Amino acid sequence: MLSVFRLRAKLQGKQVNALSPQKKALLTPFKKGGTPIVCLTAYTTPMARLLDPLVDLLLVGDSLGMVLYGFENTLPVTLDMMIAHGAAVERGAHKAPVVVDMPFGTYDKSPDEALRNARRVMRESGCSAVKCEGGQEMAATLHHLRQNGVPVMGHVGLLPQSIKQTGGYKIQGRDEASAQKIIADAKEIAAAGAFALVVEGVVEPLARRVTEVVPIPTIGIGASKACDGQVLVLNDLLGLTEKPPRFAKNYATLAPVITAAVKIYAEDVRARRFPGPEHVYGVK
Repeated sequence: MLSVFRLRAKLQGKQVNALSPQKKALLTPFKKGGTPIVCLTAYTTPMARLLDPLVDLLLVGDSLGMVLYGFENTLPVTLDMMIAHGAAVERGAHKAPVVVDMPFGTYDKSPDEALRNARRVMRESGCSAVKCEGGQEMAATLHHLRQNGVPVMGHVGLLPQSIKQTGGYKIQGRDEASAQKIIADAKEIAAAGAFALVVEGVVEPLARRVTEVVPIPTIGIGASKACDGQVLVLNDLLGLTEKPPRFAKNYATLAPVITAAVKIYAEDVRARRFPGPEHVYGVK
């Protein structure tokens, strides 16, 4: 049976692994120290179409478990979920490369398991790369992925998939020992072949230091403006999160706009003002 991406590629008359010339640029690392990289999460085709001309990178984050599905954390997210949403975003992205998170429990057992699952994500979603959380303990796995043609983005600092071990969403690097570990993690992930590195939820001086010592671009979230780029969860940016984290900035406040629109719609329906003559079809 053809995968979703193979079927779409066949219908479009394209090779399965073909990337547009713009997206091939992902295979060469983003420029470090240049204009900051603009990254946002996306989960659906319509939103990807809106974001694509404006950003450098689209991340299909496992945050979709909380943003779209209402989970308390990202741990219940499955590989099938990530593939489905990755494919949806890929259909709407024509310029920006799409990176898909590898969900919890799909890449930590062995390098071969990670490769098998990463290949499936790329094959069925059509994405340009995958992202894996973890530090020195994941370096061999990331190296294995890179050796087998899978572009990988790393992720150090606060690791949402490890909250059961760390005791929750706690800012990392407040003491010298943990700061040195994160620096060592970042260096190992860079040496393993990651093309970029997400630095999440660490104290600002540490994020700045990590950016200085690794040769690949860092993308901060709750980190530092000194990072080579920034990423936010789209719903936080749009004001659709009930309790956004401190590091998020609302560039719009859409929740009350949506509430007001639905309130007017409900009133129109109950008063039989909608649908009007212009919304229905007559007999010719």
